[in-house]
Amino acid sequence: MPAHRRTTLLLTTAALVAVASAAMLVGGLASAAPNPAGNNGTIKVDALPFDDASNNEPHVDCSFQVDFYGFDEGDLTADVTFEAHPPTGPVQTLLTDEVFIGEDDNSGGGSEAGLDASETYTLDFGTITPHPQQGFHVKLTINAEGSQGADTKHKVFWVTPCPAPTTTSTTTTTLPPPSSSTSTSTTTTTEPPASSSTSTTTSTTEPPASSSTSTTTTTTQPPASSSTTTTTNAGR
Repeated sequence: MPAHRRTTLLLTTAALVAVASAAMLVGGLASAAPNPAGNNGTIKVDALPFDDASNNEPHVDCSFQVDFYGFDEGDLTADVTFEAHPPTGPVQTLLTDEVFIGEDDNSGGGSEAGLDASETYTLDFGTITPHPQQGFHVKLTINAEGSQGADTKHKVFWVTPCPAPTTTSTTTTTLPPPSSSTSTSTTTTTEPPASSSTSTTTSTTEPPASSSTSTTTTTTQPPASSSTTTTTNAGR
């Protein structure tokens, strides 16, 4: 092979290697970007006992968790909607919520390392009648901010009815003591004495029968013969 052809071949090979390396570098940078394009993130329904494992459990207890994995980083939230789903009752909204999901980038994806948030829920089914074996059929819808393109995710699962609350009824009856009659009935009959005529004694003071006033008048008179006799003796 002529020397100039060998040189041309070497230059072409080197150029191809450079292009391939550059493409690999660009691809690596794109994959390392915090928010790659697409509808990133996934949700899982978690039954008791709660954990961070990324498995989905379609039959849960009265209280359960929803786990969010691999969502984009930023000031991003997810709108959460729970609906009653046939065959247990007509479609109706049971609960809505908003969950922050932008704590970190989507590295880790749907694995335990990619967990962004977990929220615990207890739904009120009102007058809906549960299935006798399965419980209540529920549809979960997530609308996540930051998704490029479709931003909706769904899960359908069964929820066990909550135990009926225990009602304690206390009746207190207060009875009076056996002979604790408080009312004392006293009948007092006042009758006049047998001969209770009122005797009035009138004292009339009258003067004595001969209560005449006797007046004694004393008159002093001279003696009857109160003459003075003078005897003259003549000497003879």
